[in-house]
Amino acid sequence: MVSLTRWNPFRELDTLHRDVDELFRRSLGEWAGFGRGFGHLWREMEDFPLIESYVKDDHFIVKAYIPGIDPKEIDVSVTGNSLTLKGERKQDKDIKEENYMLHEICYGSFERTIGLPEGVNVEKLHASFDEGMLTISAPVKEGVKTKKISVDVSKKRAKAA
Repeated sequence: MVSLTRWNPFRELDTLHRDVDELFRRSLGEWAGFGRGFGHLWREMEDFPLIESYVKDDHFIVKAYIPGIDPKEIDVSVTGNSLTLKGERKQDKDIKEENYMLHEICYGSFERTIGLPEGVNVEKLHASFDEGMLTISAPVKEGVKTKKISVDVSKKRAKAA
């Protein structure tokens, strides 16, 4: 019996992505920092620092993992309902480029902005830094707390053709 498979153009792009990763891995080698793929390095640069946010005990909490950066050089600001983190990870100038055997850490300026939910008291924002983790907290009004919404699951099933 012969079966047909629907063509998916995104599957072709995924294959292309893997092929480009393999090309970089083969031509530049593990020592050039492409051991985990070029796509990984690109995502790491655009999503730095890694962030999580949640509500706990009447406080809105934002955590940003920023290792290797002097906390005095991190700029935390609020504009409207947006929280912005800015800083720079500086490279050690004593190490020459040709002396690197593996170079995966991204250096340079970064900026991340996340939206604040309504009800966050930005006047009482507090920031602390411990072992590479920047923690920002602010009290929230009762309405900001997470509300659980149940999902109704339909028991209908599609008829087999």
